[in-house]
Amino acid sequence: MRPSRRTLLAGLAALPALPLFAAPLTYRITPQPIGDGLWLVRGDDGPIAATNGGAIANIVIAATDAGTVLVDCGPSLRYGQALKLMAETLTGKPAVRVYLTHLHPDHIFGSAAFDPKVLATTAAVAATIEQEGTSFSDGMYRLLGDWMRGSELRMPGTILPGDSETIGGRTFRLLTLSGHSAADLAILDTRTGTLIAGDLVFHDRAPSTPHADLPKWRAALDRLAAVPHRSLVPGHGPRDLTPTAAIDQTRDWLAWLDGMLRAAVQSGSDMVEAGDTAIPQRFAGITTARYELQRSVSHFFPRLEAELLPRIDDKVR
Repeated sequence: MRPSRRTLLAGLAALPALPLFAAPLTYRITPQPIGDGLWLVRGDDGPIAATNGGAIANIVIAATDAGTVLVDCGPSLRYGQALKLMAETLTGKPAVRVYLTHLHPDHIFGSAAFDPKVLATTAAVAATIEQEGTSFSDGMYRLLGDWMRGSELRMPGTILPGDSETIGGRTFRLLTLSGHSAADLAILDTRTGTLIAGDLVFHDRAPSTPHADLPKWRAALDRLAAVPHRSLVPGHGPRDLTPTAAIDQTRDWLAWLDGMLRAAVQSGSDMVEAGDTAIPQRFAGITTARYELQRSVSHFFPRLEAELLPRIDDKVR
């Protein structure tokens, strides 16, 4: 027996009311004071996901007499707009410089909210962004959906010419490095002694390695450790006040990862087995450890197999 039209309408009326439109997606940006005219916006410690809108990177805001300076600008136009409004309200001055530390999308797609002339980086970082930056767009839209609406990568309009820049009485030392990616920029705020390391340093969060060169990365960590500083802001994870524990932890993880993957290849393990390797107890407090380990296996394993396991037919020739 089919239900009558009146019965169907009565059933629909009994359902709870649903909004006609979904609530707008909103980033909650909460700056934490970390020094004289300096604030940290902490990123989520998880991977890029719809639950966090891709806002996983740490952002630094600095007040100067000439205007607001930011280091990195987040994953999307929506984030960049919210960040710009919050930062300019916080300092009472417009954004005059946004430093981009490297090419990864969680750090740079917020650039769409800023005038290109205030976006700045080194020639090496700009070259990597131009070469590969837009290729991240499809992946970010697939992962984040409407969070990314209107987001298009904007190239920096300023190439940094030297190893320091003074803006409104505040000097930023510029450290040109590589290892996490083909080109990385770290910045020392000389007023507070705060080293802003970008993704060259992770703290209590497993390092990501999609473009990593591990020997160069370890060399970069040695250079950062040699820079006198009072505290360190990593690309991901909490600020380090020690100030080298985060550098040491990142170096330790990379050394373990390299050794473990080489041993796995040489023992004949496959990628699944390597990704299931037990993580040392000393890394128990590091978030996303299994996730980033398995990603690193996919990044490095084929290369290591080619390096460590020469083809049999090559020996026959």
